[in-house]
Amino acid sequence: MQIIRKVSDLLDFVAASLDNGKSIGLVPTMGALHDGHLSLVEKAVGENDVTLVSVFVNPTQFNNPTDLATYPRDEESDFRLLAAANATAVFAPSVEEMYPDGTASDHVFSLGTAAEVMEGKFRPGHFQGVAQVVCRLFRLCRPTRAYFGEKDFQQIAVIRNMVASENIDVTIVPVPIKRAADGLALSSRNALLTPEQRAVAPGIHAALAKSIDFAKEHSVRETIAMVVDAVNALPHMEVEYYEIVDGRTLLPVEQWSESPDVVGCITAYCGKVRLIDNIRYK
Repeated sequence: MQIIRKVSDLLDFVAASLDNGKSIGLVPTMGALHDGHLSLVEKAVGENDVTLVSVFVNPTQFNNPTDLATYPRDEESDFRLLAAANATAVFAPSVEEMYPDGTASDHVFSLGTAAEVMEGKFRPGHFQGVAQVVCRLFRLCRPTRAYFGEKDFQQIAVIRNMVASENIDVTIVPVPIKRAADGLALSSRNALLTPEQRAVAPGIHAALAKSIDFAKEHSVRETIAMVVDAVNALPHMEVEYYEIVDGRTLLPVEQWSESPDVVGCITAYCGKVRLIDNIRYK
Protein backbone atom coordinates (compact mmCIF):
# COMPACT_ATOMS: atom_id res chain seq x y z
CA MET A 1 0.00 0.00 0.00
CA GLN A 2 1.31 3.41 -0.99
CA ILE A 3 1.26 6.21 1.61
CA ILE A 4 0.81 9.64 0.02
CA ARG A 5 1.40 12.85 1.98
CA LYS A 6 1.70 15.51 -0.72
CA VAL A 7 -1.00 16.76 -3.09
CA SER A 8 1.54 16.73 -5.94
CA ASP A 9 2.19 13.02 -5.36
CA LEU A 10 -1.55 12.35 -5.15
CA LEU A 11 -2.11 14.04 -8.51
CA ASP A 12 0.62 11.87 -10.06
CA PHE A 13 -0.94 8.72 -8.57
CA VAL A 14 -4.42 9.62 -9.82
CA ALA A 15 -3.19 10.57 -13.30
CA ALA A 16 -1.28 7.30 -13.66
CA SER A 17 -4.33 5.30 -12.56
CA LEU A 18 -6.69 7.07 -14.97
CA ASP A 19 -4.17 6.93 -17.84
CA ASN A 20 -4.15 3.16 -17.41
CA GLY A 21 -7.94 3.05 -17.63
CA LYS A 22 -8.42 2.14 -13.97
CA SER A 23 -11.52 3.00 -11.96
CA ILE A 24 -10.89 4.73 -8.62
CA GLY A 25 -12.90 4.09 -5.47
CA LEU A 26 -12.49 6.79 -2.79
CA VAL A 27 -13.20 6.26 0.90
CA PRO A 28 -12.95 9.60 2.73
CA THR A 29 -12.27 9.18 6.47
CA MET A 30 -11.03 11.13 9.46
CA GLY A 31 -8.99 8.16 10.68
CA ALA A 32 -9.32 6.27 13.97
CA LEU A 33 -10.53 3.47 11.74
CA HIS A 34 -12.83 0.65 12.83
CA ASP A 35 -14.80 -2.15 11.19
CA GLY A 36 -17.35 0.34 9.90
CA HIS A 37 -14.70 2.10 7.85
CA LEU A 38 -13.26 -1.23 6.75
CA SER A 39 -16.66 -2.29 5.40
CA LEU A 40 -16.49 0.75 3.11
CA VAL A 41 -12.96 -0.19 2.04
CA GLU A 42 -14.03 -3.78 1.37
CA LYS A 43 -16.87 -2.61 -0.88
CA ALA A 44 -14.57 -0.17 -2.70
CA VAL A 45 -11.96 -2.89 -3.27
CA GLY A 46 -14.63 -5.17 -4.72
CA GLU A 47 -15.99 -2.57 -7.12
CA ASN A 48 -12.91 -0.67 -8.37
CA ASP A 49 -9.45 -1.25 -9.81
CA VAL A 50 -7.88 1.20 -7.35
CA THR A 51 -9.02 1.93 -3.79
CA LEU A 52 -7.84 5.24 -2.36
CA VAL A 53 -8.54 6.06 1.30
CA SER A 54 -8.09 9.54 2.74
CA VAL A 55 -7.17 9.93 6.41
CA PHE A 56 -7.60 13.57 7.40
CA VAL A 57 -9.18 15.18 10.46
CA ASN A 58 -10.81 18.13 8.74
CA PRO A 59 -10.78 21.24 10.95
CA THR A 60 -13.35 23.14 8.90
CA GLN A 61 -16.23 20.83 9.90
CA PHE A 62 -15.74 21.25 13.66
CA ASN A 63 -17.60 24.12 15.26
CA ASN A 64 -16.39 23.04 18.70
CA PRO A 65 -12.60 23.45 19.21
CA THR A 66 -12.62 20.94 22.06
CA ASP A 67 -14.28 18.35 19.83
CA LEU A 68 -11.53 18.85 17.25
CA ALA A 69 -8.77 18.63 19.86
CA THR A 70 -10.11 15.43 21.41
CA TYR A 71 -11.04 13.66 18.17
CA PRO A 72 -9.26 10.27 18.31
CA ARG A 73 -6.19 9.79 16.13
CA ASP A 74 -4.13 6.64 15.54
CA GLU A 75 -2.38 6.85 12.18
CA GLU A 76 -0.12 3.83 12.71
CA SER A 77 -3.10 1.57 13.40
CA ASP A 78 -5.03 3.12 10.48
CA PHE A 79 -2.28 2.33 7.99
CA ARG A 80 -1.93 -1.23 9.28
CA LEU A 81 -5.67 -1.86 8.95
CA LEU A 82 -5.84 -0.35 5.46
CA ALA A 83 -2.93 -2.43 4.22
CA ALA A 84 -4.62 -5.58 5.54
CA ALA A 85 -7.86 -4.52 3.81
CA ASN A 86 -6.04 -4.29 0.45
CA ALA A 87 -6.36 -0.55 -0.02
CA THR A 88 -4.17 0.55 -2.93
CA ALA A 89 -3.10 3.85 -1.38
CA VAL A 90 -3.81 6.16 1.54
CA PHE A 91 -3.76 9.95 1.29
CA ALA A 92 -2.84 11.41 4.69
CA PRO A 93 -2.01 15.10 4.27
CA SER A 94 -1.27 17.77 6.84
CA VAL A 95 -3.73 20.64 7.29
CA GLU A 96 -1.24 22.91 5.54
CA GLU A 97 -0.99 20.54 2.58
CA MET A 98 -4.75 20.20 2.29
CA TYR A 99 -5.41 23.92 2.75
CA PRO A 100 -2.29 25.73 1.46
CA ASP A 101 -4.18 29.05 1.37
CA GLY A 102 -5.68 28.58 4.83
CA THR A 103 -8.95 27.02 5.93
CA ALA A 104 -11.08 30.12 5.36
CA SER A 105 -13.17 29.99 2.21
CA ASP A 106 -15.37 32.52 0.45
CA HIS A 107 -17.15 29.79 -1.51
CA VAL A 108 -20.61 28.95 -0.18
CA PHE A 109 -21.84 25.55 -1.33
CA SER A 110 -25.44 25.10 -2.39
CA LEU A 111 -26.50 22.21 -0.15
CA GLY A 112 -30.28 22.57 -0.03
CA THR A 113 -32.60 22.18 2.94
CA ALA A 114 -30.91 18.88 3.83
CA ALA A 115 -28.06 20.91 5.36
CA GLU A 116 -30.31 23.18 7.42
CA VAL A 117 -32.09 20.66 9.65
CA MET A 118 -30.88 18.37 12.46
CA GLU A 119 -27.06 18.50 12.39
CA GLY A 120 -27.20 21.67 10.35
CA LYS A 121 -29.28 23.33 13.06
CA PHE A 122 -27.19 22.16 16.00
CA ARG A 123 -23.77 22.49 14.34
CA PRO A 124 -23.75 25.75 12.35
CA GLY A 125 -21.25 25.66 9.48
CA HIS A 126 -20.60 21.95 9.87
CA PHE A 127 -21.88 20.91 6.45
CA GLN A 128 -20.16 23.79 4.66
CA GLY A 129 -16.93 22.41 6.16
CA VAL A 130 -17.80 18.86 5.10
CA ALA A 131 -18.59 20.04 1.58
CA GLN A 132 -15.35 22.03 1.46
CA VAL A 133 -13.12 19.03 2.19
CA VAL A 134 -15.14 16.44 0.25
CA CYS A 135 -15.30 18.67 -2.84
CA ARG A 136 -11.55 19.20 -2.60
CA LEU A 137 -10.96 15.45 -2.30
CA PHE A 138 -13.21 14.77 -5.29
CA ARG A 139 -11.36 17.34 -7.41
CA LEU A 140 -7.97 15.88 -6.44
CA CYS A 141 -8.81 12.17 -6.52
CA ARG A 142 -11.27 12.15 -9.45
CA PRO A 143 -13.00 9.00 -8.16
CA THR A 144 -15.40 6.87 -10.13
CA ARG A 145 -17.23 6.04 -6.91
CA ALA A 146 -17.07 7.42 -3.36
CA TYR A 147 -18.17 5.44 -0.31
CA PHE A 148 -19.92 6.77 2.80
CA GLY A 149 -21.44 5.02 5.79
CA GLU A 150 -25.17 5.35 6.40
CA LYS A 151 -24.57 6.15 10.07
CA ASP A 152 -23.99 9.66 8.74
CA PHE A 153 -27.32 9.55 6.90
CA GLN A 154 -27.73 13.32 6.66
CA GLN A 155 -24.17 13.78 5.44
CA ILE A 156 -24.84 11.51 2.44
CA ALA A 157 -27.84 13.62 1.42
CA VAL A 158 -25.80 16.82 1.75
CA ILE A 159 -22.90 15.42 -0.28
CA ARG A 160 -25.28 14.34 -3.03
CA ASN A 161 -26.60 17.89 -3.18
CA MET A 162 -23.05 19.25 -3.29
CA VAL A 163 -22.10 16.89 -6.12
CA ALA A 164 -25.13 18.01 -8.13
CA SER A 165 -24.59 21.74 -7.54
CA GLU A 166 -20.83 21.55 -8.28
CA ASN A 167 -21.40 19.30 -11.31
CA ILE A 168 -18.95 16.61 -10.15
CA ASP A 169 -18.99 13.30 -12.02
CA VAL A 170 -18.93 10.71 -9.22
CA THR A 171 -21.27 7.99 -8.01
CA ILE A 172 -22.05 8.21 -4.28
CA VAL A 173 -22.28 4.73 -2.74
CA PRO A 174 -23.98 4.48 0.68
CA VAL A 175 -22.95 1.52 2.85
CA PRO A 176 -25.15 0.11 5.66
CA ILE A 177 -24.34 0.87 9.31
CA LYS A 178 -21.88 -1.52 10.92
CA ARG A 179 -22.77 -2.32 14.51
CA ALA A 180 -21.11 -3.93 17.49
CA ALA A 181 -22.64 -7.18 18.76
CA ASP A 182 -24.68 -5.19 21.30
CA GLY A 183 -26.13 -2.91 18.61
CA LEU A 184 -24.06 0.25 19.11
CA ALA A 185 -23.26 1.89 15.77
CA LEU A 186 -19.51 1.77 15.26
CA SER A 187 -17.90 5.20 15.50
CA SER A 188 -14.44 6.58 16.09
CA ARG A 189 -15.95 8.53 18.98
CA ASN A 190 -16.81 5.28 20.79
CA ALA A 191 -13.16 5.10 21.83
CA LEU A 192 -13.77 8.18 24.00
CA LEU A 193 -16.44 6.44 26.10
CA THR A 194 -15.63 5.25 29.61
CA PRO A 195 -16.42 1.56 30.33
CA GLU A 196 -19.58 2.64 32.17
CA GLN A 197 -20.71 4.83 29.28
CA ARG A 198 -19.90 2.16 26.72
CA ALA A 199 -22.15 -0.24 28.63
CA VAL A 200 -25.20 2.03 28.33
CA ALA A 201 -24.60 3.52 24.85
CA PRO A 202 -26.23 0.54 23.03
CA GLY A 203 -29.48 1.76 24.58
CA ILE A 204 -29.70 4.26 21.73
CA HIS A 205 -30.12 1.54 19.12
CA ALA A 206 -32.30 -0.52 21.47
CA ALA A 207 -34.76 2.37 21.75
CA LEU A 208 -34.76 2.89 17.98
CA ALA A 209 -35.32 -0.81 17.32
CA LYS A 210 -38.19 -0.94 19.84
CA SER A 211 -39.80 2.07 18.15
CA ILE A 212 -40.32 0.13 14.90
CA ASP A 213 -43.14 -1.94 16.42
CA PHE A 214 -44.31 0.97 18.59
CA ALA A 215 -44.75 3.13 15.49
CA LYS A 216 -47.22 0.66 13.97
CA GLU A 217 -49.83 1.66 16.56
CA HIS A 218 -48.75 5.21 17.43
CA SER A 219 -48.30 8.60 15.80
CA VAL A 220 -45.03 10.16 14.71
CA ARG A 221 -45.06 12.50 17.72
CA GLU A 222 -45.77 9.65 20.15
CA THR A 223 -42.94 7.62 18.63
CA ILE A 224 -40.50 10.53 18.97
CA ALA A 225 -41.49 10.97 22.62
CA MET A 226 -41.06 7.26 23.32
CA VAL A 227 -37.52 7.17 21.91
CA VAL A 228 -36.45 10.37 23.67
CA ASP A 229 -37.84 9.20 27.02
CA ALA A 230 -36.24 5.75 26.68
CA VAL A 231 -32.77 7.14 25.92
CA ASN A 232 -32.96 9.93 28.51
CA ALA A 233 -33.87 7.35 31.16
CA LEU A 234 -30.45 5.75 30.77
CA PRO A 235 -27.57 6.90 33.00
CA HIS A 236 -25.06 9.25 31.31
CA MET A 237 -27.44 9.77 28.35
CA GLU A 238 -29.12 12.95 27.11
CA VAL A 239 -30.85 13.28 23.74
CA GLU A 240 -29.98 16.39 21.76
CA TYR A 241 -32.63 15.68 19.14
CA TYR A 242 -34.66 12.87 17.65
CA GLU A 243 -36.44 13.66 14.40
CA ILE A 244 -38.46 11.50 12.06
CA VAL A 245 -37.96 12.76 8.53
CA ASP A 246 -38.52 12.19 4.84
CA GLY A 247 -35.54 10.10 3.79
CA ARG A 248 -35.00 12.19 0.65
CA THR A 249 -35.56 15.79 1.75
CA LEU A 250 -34.74 15.21 5.46
CA LEU A 251 -37.63 17.50 6.36
CA PRO A 252 -39.72 16.38 9.37
CA VAL A 253 -42.89 14.38 8.73
CA GLU A 254 -46.02 14.79 10.83
CA GLN A 255 -47.83 11.67 9.55
CA TRP A 256 -46.46 8.27 8.55
CA SER A 257 -48.40 8.55 5.28
CA GLU A 258 -46.56 11.70 4.19
CA SER A 259 -43.68 9.84 2.58
CA PRO A 260 -42.82 6.37 1.27
CA ASP A 261 -39.31 6.83 2.73
CA VAL A 262 -39.24 7.62 6.47
CA VAL A 263 -36.12 7.63 8.66
CA GLY A 264 -35.57 8.42 12.33
CA CYS A 265 -32.34 10.29 13.12
CA ILE A 266 -30.99 10.71 16.64
CA THR A 267 -28.12 12.51 18.30
CA ALA A 268 -27.44 11.92 21.98
CA TYR A 269 -24.69 12.75 24.41
CA CYS A 270 -23.22 9.93 26.43
CA GLY A 271 -21.34 11.94 29.01
CA LYS A 272 -19.51 14.43 26.81
CA VAL A 273 -19.34 12.13 23.78
CA ARG A 274 -21.76 12.98 20.97
CA LEU A 275 -23.20 9.88 19.28
CA ILE A 276 -25.48 9.62 16.24
CA ASP A 277 -27.63 6.82 14.85
CA ASN A 278 -30.65 6.31 12.64
CA ILE A 279 -33.27 3.76 11.71
CA ARG A 280 -35.58 3.34 8.74
CA TYR A 281 -39.32 3.04 9.36
CA LYS A 282 -40.26 2.54 5.72
